[in-house]
Amino acid sequence: MASRKETGAASSTPMASTGGTLDSPVKQIQIEGLVVLKIIKHYQEEGQGSEVVQGVLLGLVVDDRLEITNCFPFPQHTEDDADFDEVQYQMEMMRSLRHVNIDHLHVGWYQSTYYGSFVSRALLDSQFSYQHAIEESVVLIYDPIKTAQGSLSLKAYRLTPKLMEICKEKDFTPEGLKKANIGFEHMFEEVPIVIKNSHLINVLLWDLEDKSTVADKHELLNLSSSNHLEKSLQLLMDRVDDMSQDIVKYNTYSRNLSKQQQQKHQYLQRRQQENAQRQSRGEPPLPEEDITKMFKPPQPPPRMDTLLIAGQINNYCQNVKEFTSQNLGKLFMAEALQGHN
Repeated sequence: MASRKETGAASSTPMASTGGTLDSPVKQIQIEGLVVLKIIKHYQEEGQGSEVVQGVLLGLVVDDRLEITNCFPFPQHTEDDADFDEVQYQMEMMRSLRHVNIDHLHVGWYQSTYYGSFVSRALLDSQFSYQHAIEESVVLIYDPIKTAQGSLSLKAYRLTPKLMEICKEKDFTPEGLKKANIGFEHMFEEVPIVIKNSHLINVLLWDLEDKSTVADKHELLNLSSSNHLEKSLQLLMDRVDDMSQDIVKYNTYSRNLSKQQQQKHQYLQRRQQENAQRQSRGEPPLPEEDITKMFKPPQPPPRMDTLLIAGQINNYCQNVKEFTSQNLGKLFMAEALQGHN
């Protein structure tokens, strides 16, 4: 059971190809409306700005459908709480839920996000730990910023089988990733979510919708583009700068490796020529030497971080595309209405 890990924020845009059949034992996620409300309430009570909140998902697996029926949050604690054991806390919570006859099976975890910045090594390691221990585990990513704009943003992700194999072998070298034929688009797979409510809750929602004021509905037609786009572009530029630095490191490694190969080739040629001269003079050849000790190859930079940065850049681009398309639609609609009047 994985312990809580600090990660960046999360997003609600697709990170992997979701078309076709998923290579996963879970084809669909059915989540109770109460669980969604608990996640939202957890962020409202403890999440501030870029502060990330996390918690445990409980439920059961029915055929190829994962049913999430309950959840509980990880408590916020500081560095002074050195004696706090998160794994023990999870076990005690699930034991208490079992005693009151509530679903207590561990099926994953959830995390909030800040402008779509959740693709990180910490999230990858946490989800690998969960998915390695419990095959059906998922991570729910809740985006409070997009939700505040009028549409619930809740996405479920799993690591792809290819990435699971890479993480098991811990081979993140350029050669290992190239052999596995894995790119940032093949790291995560999105699982469709269906929110289930009881009939009484549906009646209550319809009643609340009828009582909502007209002014609130008109806010969706607001033509101003807040600071969401500006912040997303700023975060995108930061990640592009990180990608540029990683590319410089890899290019430096490639040049050093090529330079060493040339030196190694020149050394072998000199040895061959010297041995040929010694043989013509009737002298014994030079003793064999371990070339690998003389020419130690440079250490390749890890490429997993680069893949994660590329995945995060793709995530930001999808967010910007979605946001701008919605605003352009509003502007075209406003132009048509103005021309009609």
